[in-house]
Amino acid sequence: MRTMLNGMRRSRRLLLLVALQTLFLLGLSGSYYAAGWWGEEIRLQTEPVDPRDLLYGDYVILNYEISSLKPELWKESGEKPDSGEVIYVVLKPDNEGIYRAIGAYADKPAVSGDEKIIKGKVSYSWDEAITVKYGLERYYVPEGTGGELEDKTKDTIVQVKIAPWGQMRITGLEL
Repeated sequence: MRTMLNGMRRSRRLLLLVALQTLFLLGLSGSYYAAGWWGEEIRLQTEPVDPRDLLYGDYVILNYEISSLKPELWKESGEKPDSGEVIYVVLKPDNEGIYRAIGAYADKPAVSGDEKIIKGKVSYSWDEAITVKYGLERYYVPEGTGGELEDKTKDTIVQVKIAPWGQMRITGLEL
């Protein structure tokens, strides 16, 4: 009787563990799709480059205008951020609806009106610029079209949706 109870407890624990792992994976993938459903769309200026990934096919590396921030955009007192630090960049649309950086902060600031915040990680910081990665630097395209995309234009506008909780997702390119 006792071994039967121990066996039932183990199987309940195993079932609970499997359920928790499944919920975690569903939540992770759901947050990506939820950014597309509930996120607000913004437009960013970029310049594409065409590499290839053996596992995923062609993709375009997107180097954003907001990836290289001028030092005067750093609004915190003291030193500029070091490599690896997380920063928050405040964006505001210009007359053409393209969002441009207006400030960078160590902690998430309050914004108003049509301003948006995106989170990035400093990859390099020096006297001339603060280089930031946002996790939006790769955009996968149908095989064989990456080079064609690069040849068509040097300036591309990227449409990005930002969910209220900060998740970002590329939704399209404007040539």
